[in-house]
Amino acid sequence: MLCLGRQHHRAQLTTAPVIQFIKYDEHGQKVNKLVWDDHTQSPMELIEAVWLEVPDFRERYELPDGLYRQNVPAFDEIVVRELLVNALVHRPYTQRGDIFLNLHPDRLEMVNPGLLPLGVTPQNVLHTTVCRNEHMARLFHDQKLMERESSGFDKIFEVLLSQGRPAPELIETHDRVQVTVRRRILKPEVIDFIAKADQTYQLTQRERIVLGLLAQHDALTARELAGTLELPGVEALQPWLKRLLDWNLVQSTGRTQATRYFVDPGLLRSLNFAVGTTLKRIEPHRLSALIIEDVGRYPGTRIGDIHQRVGLEIPRSRVRRAVEQLVKDGGLLQEGVRSGTRYRLP
Repeated sequence: MLCLGRQHHRAQLTTAPVIQFIKYDEHGQKVNKLVWDDHTQSPMELIEAVWLEVPDFRERYELPDGLYRQNVPAFDEIVVRELLVNALVHRPYTQRGDIFLNLHPDRLEMVNPGLLPLGVTPQNVLHTTVCRNEHMARLFHDQKLMERESSGFDKIFEVLLSQGRPAPELIETHDRVQVTVRRRILKPEVIDFIAKADQTYQLTQRERIVLGLLAQHDALTARELAGTLELPGVEALQPWLKRLLDWNLVQSTGRTQATRYFVDPGLLRSLNFAVGTTLKRIEPHRLSALIIEDVGRYPGTRIGDIHQRVGLEIPRSRVRRAVEQLVKDGGLLQEGVRSGTRYRLP
């Protein structure tokens, strides 16, 4: 009825979602209000309507960027849409209550009736996946309105931190859940830093989150970092930090729980990454992809030429093993023998 029904069908459901957008000035007075309460739109259509009909979401402001100016959205579209998706997918449809978007000069608050799904708390929301409305989540996922079923909060973390903004704040009371995202960019230089680091090293989502978090602070201890990332202990930081430390994007001092992690301020300003070290630790699937791309450009090539073009800092034995595995798996064709051996794509 919510997704395929007509207006009168949705109206019969006393818990059909209603969204209210309320704008406040610096004195806390209401200056604008928009309401979607006529039940003419499905939950999926509501997301598009709210994004398009709230003019404040199109506000942008300029940040200095060398000799130029950089336009930055007041509130990122991905963040706003993810907030709406989470509110619509994870709300309890057995409970009445409107969804509120409260816009203040310095922040946006999303208020959803009901509690978090059983097993999810503000302290574990980054790592715990519990789906209250499984079929609704699958429908939103299949329509490409959410990346993965029951995900989204980690994406909000990633986008905000990579833009130099604070992490989202999640509060649960006896009858509602509130998520607050801040408008202010704490460190504008973080935007270019994360973008170039991602372009250079192909960061994972976890790495973008932790790198954005550390770039906003002078330093964080292992305990503080684990607590902010909602991890059970400092030993769980390993998959988040290992490659960043190998690449010298993140540095550390101290030992065990007293270890302090930080981003070199000089690196944050200069963006002068030592990219040569990445190929020494290149992952097998990435090395195979580079070899396939190289052979595609230079068919009938020898392994010595492949090694030279892909990167001499990679041991030749690793390149040879990767080529042999590709031949075995059918990814490459081998022609000739010994020094005359050449490779091409099938």
